[in-house]
Amino acid sequence: MKRGRQAGLMLALACALAACGKSEAPVATETVAPGALRIAVRGEGELRSAKPTPLMVPGENWTARQVEWMLPEGSLVKKGDLLARFISPDGEQQLAQAMIDLQRNALARIAKEGDLDSALGRVEVDLSQVAVQLGIAQRYAEADLSTVARNQVLDAIEDKEYLQVRQGTLQWQRDQSGVRGDAEMAVLDAQRATFDINARSRKADLDALELRAPNDGVLVLSANWSGDKPMVGANLRAGFEFGNLPDTGAMEVEIDLPQIEAQGVQVGDAVVLYPLGRPDQRIESKLSWVASAAKVRNRESPVKFLSMRAPVPVVAVERHHLLPGQRFEATVVLLDAKDAMAVPNVAIEQRDGRHWVRLRQGGDYIAREVKLGVRGTARSQVLSGLKPGDQVRLSQVEVPAPGDDAKDDAKEAGKDTAPVGESADDKQEKKA
Repeated sequence: MKRGRQAGLMLALACALAACGKSEAPVATETVAPGALRIAVRGEGELRSAKPTPLMVPGENWTARQVEWMLPEGSLVKKGDLLARFISPDGEQQLAQAMIDLQRNALARIAKEGDLDSALGRVEVDLSQVAVQLGIAQRYAEADLSTVARNQVLDAIEDKEYLQVRQGTLQWQRDQSGVRGDAEMAVLDAQRATFDINARSRKADLDALELRAPNDGVLVLSANWSGDKPMVGANLRAGFEFGNLPDTGAMEVEIDLPQIEAQGVQVGDAVVLYPLGRPDQRIESKLSWVASAAKVRNRESPVKFLSMRAPVPVVAVERHHLLPGQRFEATVVLLDAKDAMAVPNVAIEQRDGRHWVRLRQGGDYIAREVKLGVRGTARSQVLSGLKPGDQVRLSQVEVPAPGDDAKDDAKEAGKDTAPVGESADDKQEKKA
């Protein structure tokens, strides 16, 4: 009986140790294997001309304009056709003010000429009077003293000196009057020239209220910074871009991709294009231009977009009757390889500008540096560092194997029904 009890205790202890020492749960891994790899990003773009003729709002000096009438966007036009007509209430008011300034200047000049003539006439009269009085004074000053009283002679001599000084003063005033008058008239003439230039500029500005087509083409309107395009009643400024007439012989699609998805995009990458809703009109092209930096496209969103362009062949434009302004679905192919190795991005760790993955080695995982090629949003190409058959850990989170939860539940249930360490001998003793 004692030996049986000891054997039961040993068996119970072994079972307890086995229950406490659970095996490590496996982690998610992926076995590296070469195969076909296609990495691409999708976006939208707009068909535009690579050689558009810009259409500017007519006028000068950024004067205000209001659209009174205009052709709808997409209209086919010929050279010389009227595209839009504008009105300028502010320009009309400014022209009226310029004409008033000219009239005021003319009246001021007439008044100034009259004042100068009057002042000069008064000086001439005074000079005439002084000349007469001076002649009389000189006659008395040279008279015989025996025939004229002494006091009269003295007065005549005094008057002569006074009149000579007065005559010199009046002559100086006459000369200065001419100089001052010429200066004042020059000021008025300069003001008139300024008013005249302003009036002619306002008149020319009002004469430029029509926008006509410089060549044949399709009218495409330009959006401002807020995304609004010109419309009837809109307020515009002279010199701002109204639209353009694209050259349908050189068309391209301008594509905007989110910066985070456009990593690795470069000139020469293949592009698959088709108009929205028409996947049957498939067009194959290559990127001809990629912006050097991403920019914010919408002021209400901080997301930056990278712009790029892909030319559209003339044959495709004519075959599908494409028009500028159409929206296109674009797929930029970063990599299309028949035999390449790749790993999910969740398996890649980056430290100090180098990339690492965790490889399974026995029952543990070791770090392995890898060299990456083209990177996609979900997977990245591996150029070196891995070989077929390597098992790469996908994440740091352990994933329980299927059935582990059921086993744990069964063990917990067994603990409740049969205490650990209870053997068959113990059960027999209880029955006895």
